[in-house]
Amino acid sequence: MVFQPQLLTVLREGYTLRQFFNDLIAGIIVGVVALPLAIAFGLASGVSVEQGLYTAIIAGFIISIFSGSRVQIGGPTGAFIVIVYGIVQTQGIQGLWAATILAGIFLVIMGFSGMGSLIKYIPYPVTLGFTSGIAVIIATSQIPELFGFYWDEGVNMPSEFVSKLFFFYKYSGTINLWTTAIAALSIFIILISPRITARVPGSLFAVLVCTLVVMLFRLPVDTIGQTLNHAPTELKLGLPKFSIPEIDWSKISPIFSAAVTIAILGAIESLLSAVVADGMTDTKHSSNTELVAQGIANIVVPFFGGIPATGAIARTATNIRNGGRTPVAGLIHAVTLFVIVLFFGKYAAKIPLAALAGILIIVAINMSQYRLFSKVVFRAPKSDIAVMLLTFLLTIFLDLTIAIPLGLILASFLFMRRMEGTFDAGSVDHHLHKLCEDDPDEDPLALRLFEVPEEVHVYEIHGPFFFGAASKFQAAIVGIRCRVIILRMRNVPMMDLTGVNVLEELLVRATRTGMTILLTGIRPQPMDVIKKYGVLDKIGRKNLFNTIADALPAAAEIVEEELTVEKTLSIKKETGKT
Repeated sequence: MVFQPQLLTVLREGYTLRQFFNDLIAGIIVGVVALPLAIAFGLASGVSVEQGLYTAIIAGFIISIFSGSRVQIGGPTGAFIVIVYGIVQTQGIQGLWAATILAGIFLVIMGFSGMGSLIKYIPYPVTLGFTSGIAVIIATSQIPELFGFYWDEGVNMPSEFVSKLFFFYKYSGTINLWTTAIAALSIFIILISPRITARVPGSLFAVLVCTLVVMLFRLPVDTIGQTLNHAPTELKLGLPKFSIPEIDWSKISPIFSAAVTIAILGAIESLLSAVVADGMTDTKHSSNTELVAQGIANIVVPFFGGIPATGAIARTATNIRNGGRTPVAGLIHAVTLFVIVLFFGKYAAKIPLAALAGILIIVAINMSQYRLFSKVVFRAPKSDIAVMLLTFLLTIFLDLTIAIPLGLILASFLFMRRMEGTFDAGSVDHHLHKLCEDDPDEDPLALRLFEVPEEVHVYEIHGPFFFGAASKFQAAIVGIRCRVIILRMRNVPMMDLTGVNVLEELLVRATRTGMTILLTGIRPQPMDVIKKYGVLDKIGRKNLFNTIADALPAAAEIVEEELTVEKTLSIKKETGKT
């Protein structure tokens, strides 16, 4: 079954009071931890604090109900900041809601069609490249809050990466040292907190300490509710209100690619989080169910003003470390966050933006995986380096919606090139002879152990017979003239339509020139392909053999028959002349 929510599985197995207590503690801790992250991700994405918080509450609750993982915690994440910010700037909030709903529909379709397992085929260099690129953009976007830059009302910060850097340089003289100090304090607390306790992430400590410092000393630092140099922010926290987004579906085409990116990014991050959770808890998630859960959440949250959501690796890990082992912990996390927002939300206005900037800088550093990135640059194959760097640079300088497809295309071409390198086709008269002299017992069907008749050529094909390698085969057989060609296909694991077409062309040429084609050792997949496309009928089942030992006597017989026929015709011709 494709859709199997783990919450139902847990309830069927039997849910104990002891497990509820463990889930309760873990859920409360994760809910408290999610507060500053939801606020930070909301503001960095170009939307309001409320939208970030409501997304964490509603999406987190829905994901835990339908999740294919027992411990997955859902909500807004850093990976979506760049794409959400870009959509809001170009298409507005209505465009964002349309893209989110569309992405949710894509995810549900992906889940019910069983595509959860296909996500693993996205090359890791592509994933590493765009996540590292996103990390750079997130870190760059926090520079104004990190140093307290300010500019005149009506001046807009550019969205392009290079233009943004020049913009920051222009206003670097407006730096606020108090803001920089609070940001540094936030980063410092986050870095040292693991030495104090590993159960609660330092982001919560950072927000609490920095907020108290700013309030006690009345520092001239921008906060969520009161800014010094920019337009004031009105904080309205209460019950999320249901409303139908006013979406102009006639203008859906500009956001279609963004919706695809949200869906792919959400699928990758949620499944990656589920895999990490499996390793920590020794469990196994259902990838297709997880995609459906993510899809439902993203379809629903726009009706409450929310933004895209997915599985959050850090919050999921926090849940596990604090004893959460069932989806109930995720439900409690959402309820806890809702209670905090409802009764203590007014205090969120006191949080300094510099503290949130410090949190996002750490998020960006962790997301960048800089150690792994540098390891790939210096140690990985050149093709993987090229794919990663292309995706990384395109993400930074152009757009994520361009970076992922182009990274996948380049990775595919390079993979095909590597596969072509494993393909070989040619006469084996000397090739196998040399190989088998090293270890005669290695191949009892080595050609050197048999006598190859005159007018017979044997060709060995190694590797997948696909479109990237077809030209090699054509080059190997060009210009050949003989009576029988034996193609040894025991080392061909697969064949595509291009390979079938090339084989069919050889058959046409053989018919025209009087050659006979014999196949030996053909494996199931190539056999299935040539059968479906009618090539098997052209070859003739009598020309298929299990081994070279079976094919050589048949080839000798064919040559002998043809020579006999030619000799008879020659005698008749000579007799006719006399």
